Amino acid sequence: MLFGNVRAVLLDTGASADPELFPLRTTVDRLITEWLDRHPRERYGLVVAHTHGHGDHVAADAQFTDRPETTVVAREEEAVCSFLGFGNRWPTGAVTFDLGGRVLGVLGSPGHHKSAITVHDPWTGIMFTGETVLPGRLYAFDFTAFRATLARLVDFAQVHTVAHVLGCHIEMTSHPGREYPIGAVHQPDEHALQLTAADLAAVRDAAEAVANRRGIHRFDDFVIYNEPRPVDQLRLLARGTAHKLRSALTRRRRTGVSLP
Repeated sequence: MLFGNVRAVLLDTGASADPELFPLRTTVDRLITEWLDRHPRERYGLVVAHTHGHGDHVAADAQFTDRPETTVVAREEEAVCSFLGFGNRWPTGAVTFDLGGRVLGVLGSPGHHKSAITVHDPWTGIMFTGETVLPGRLYAFDFTAFRATLARLVDFAQVHTVAHVLGCHIEMTSHPGREYPIGAVHQPDEHALQLTAADLAAVRDAAEAVANRRGIHRFDDFVIYNEPRPVDQLRLLARGTAHKLRSALTRRRRTGVSLP
């Protein structure tokens, strides 16, 4: 969440739709109440937006549909472009989004998802890259768009202060080139979430280097999936399933509890 004088923005709502298991609305309401205690005003808005529209980033949207003074931006590309005012500048242009004294920069970032955006906060220097750039698996389903997005992000970072690049997941270990299996719930010794502008440029350069080679390409701090083929996805899922089975067997041996 980022707070301005007029409204706050919440980027992504997570992977669970269950308000009892994942009471996001309760947490957000508490944070806004605490902020208003320090900065009293009669009205204060909330915008619920998304770095992109995949299910693990929009699942808790429904918790906010009846919240007063709240706008939930739909996940579709047309809705994102309309709300942010991209017009015919999508996706190559950048727009601003004013929270009231705190003006964010927003860039169209398709490649992983059609409606993906990147948000830059000049107050903190943080660039929120969603799943476009993170220490993990970079799924580029439209590689031409992905490369163009990376080029724009690097160009933007060259003329703006970027203290940290923050994606939405950590899937790499602290050991170069080693990733956790998909679905892992225990990730000891994981890579730091924050990356740098130099890392951003490294992802761009890596994408350019594998542009003509579809499939999986491993680097020290990330893995590029260049328009993954069904066999690539099957191998990823098979490794994840095997990891879950090994973890379950290990728990059984340690606790003596039978598997369900």
